[in-house]
Amino acid sequence: MAIGTAPPANPVFLGGLARRLVADKLISDEQAREAQQRALKNGTPFVSALLETKTLSAQKIAEAASIEFGAPLIDLTAIEIDPAVAREVSDKVLRKVHALPLFKRGRKTFVAVSDPTNLQALDEIKFATGNMTEAVLVEEDKLVKALESAIQAAESQKMDLGDADLENLEVEGGDEESGVDVTKADADDAPIVRYVNKVFVDAINLGASDVHFEPYEKTYRIRYRKDGELKTIATPPQAMAGRLAARVKVMSRLDLAERRVPQDGRIKLYISKTKAIDFRVSTCPTLFGEKICCRILDPSQAQLGIDALGYEPEQKESYLKALQQPQGMILVTGPTGSGKTVSLYTGLNILNTDDINISTAEDPAEINLPGINQVNVNPRVGLTFAAALKAFLRQDPDVIMVGEIRDLETAEIAIKAAQTGHLVLSTLHTNDAPQTIVRLMNMGVPAYNIASTLSLIIAQRLARKLCQHCKREADIPRAELIRQGFSEADIDAPDFRIFEAVGCDQCDHGYKGRTGIYQVMPFSEEMGRIIMEGGSALELAAQAHREGVADLRASALRKVRNGAIDLLQANACTVGD
Repeated sequence: MAIGTAPPANPVFLGGLARRLVADKLISDEQAREAQQRALKNGTPFVSALLETKTLSAQKIAEAASIEFGAPLIDLTAIEIDPAVAREVSDKVLRKVHALPLFKRGRKTFVAVSDPTNLQALDEIKFATGNMTEAVLVEEDKLVKALESAIQAAESQKMDLGDADLENLEVEGGDEESGVDVTKADADDAPIVRYVNKVFVDAINLGASDVHFEPYEKTYRIRYRKDGELKTIATPPQAMAGRLAARVKVMSRLDLAERRVPQDGRIKLYISKTKAIDFRVSTCPTLFGEKICCRILDPSQAQLGIDALGYEPEQKESYLKALQQPQGMILVTGPTGSGKTVSLYTGLNILNTDDINISTAEDPAEINLPGINQVNVNPRVGLTFAAALKAFLRQDPDVIMVGEIRDLETAEIAIKAAQTGHLVLSTLHTNDAPQTIVRLMNMGVPAYNIASTLSLIIAQRLARKLCQHCKREADIPRAELIRQGFSEADIDAPDFRIFEAVGCDQCDHGYKGRTGIYQVMPFSEEMGRIIMEGGSALELAAQAHREGVADLRASALRKVRNGAIDLLQANACTVGD
């Protein structure tokens, strides 16, 4: 610089990646300098600072970096990250260097970076692992998500959580006959206790429905089910398998010494003075230890109200009308995990008033509702569904709920109750509403009893809802829409739009929450005539269609058109219907 001349207005030196982006005319020199200044000021990577300006996409930046530095560009979502390799580097270092160890090949660790000039990352990871390192170029947005996921998983595995509340959570087991007491010593068995409590509390906070503890030959995995999808949240050392299983069994008062046969138990976890969450616990012996599944039973689910379940207006009206009847039978059908219990409890909650006597027989009772007499069936001592129903009929009931009709004896007693002035609610496992009637007949229930008793059948599924913040309109060919089941009139309607999942920081890959898909079929006199004449499920389905009952597929397509779900979810929950 010549003597006496003023210094440049912006003396920031452009690094290799910034220089390449300017040379390729993807960004201007001024934009590059501004991003680099912001990165220096905030202590963030250059790529992150550039993405904040929304000038370029992460993909464009990665492609330019790959050309400039000759680094291989891979899709981070398409490879399997070895969590054991990532755990070799502390969370603090991972955040500092903004890079993620992916996997090992011999004595070399492959490291995901979004900026190949980030040599500090390679050096620090080399120091932490003792291995040679090689950079693998990935897109910045995907790296951020993978880093957060790895760090969260690592944090959930830390044995010393340093949280007194987690250590002092009050736990109440659910099997009074097992002979195993939960003592203060058990609750104070420090690290493992806090670890399991944190797994449960995190599951509740995330809105998970199940927690799975799964042992394998060389690994151990903990997974949450949220919105119907299972995801790994932690991979503790396999050596912890026995201690984790023992802790959960102590909490649920199961027999610690018995590892050869399945066991069922229950946990009540008091997460505050005013809130307790129940867990239904099931153990199953596998090749490498006991797999444990804990179903989270949140009583607030039953308080959602019928409007939150996703019924269409006419379906809701049919359900409420059936609930108002003094007698008859309402059946809810669908596979395990389709929301049958929530639908039944929502109905019971509507009926739960001081002037109505409600009794339920369940295996086990999943949600505790004050004002309802709930019984857990126990076949070991002779308390079956049929035995509970017989007892209910001597208890002056108005409404009876049977957890599931599994055999002819239970079906006959339930039908007898419905014929003698009681409203009976129950479940079956069938694919749709018409098949439910055929299933009862196959059990041996006479057709005339079905015809004189049934009021309503609800078949249902659960579908993942589209995130309302990031969903976008999908461009689907007309022929494909017709093949999927939309009519010409639907497609030609001026307001016809279909959306697809995208993904943002407020959702999980484009989905957030779930909604119900329903077939609500009132049982008509014409349907009664069909079954009295020995009609099939196909004939009943045809009659339901004539009476304006939408099947599961039609209900799913209506939600697609309303923008609640996409075609992928519609196909996933109604395939074969």
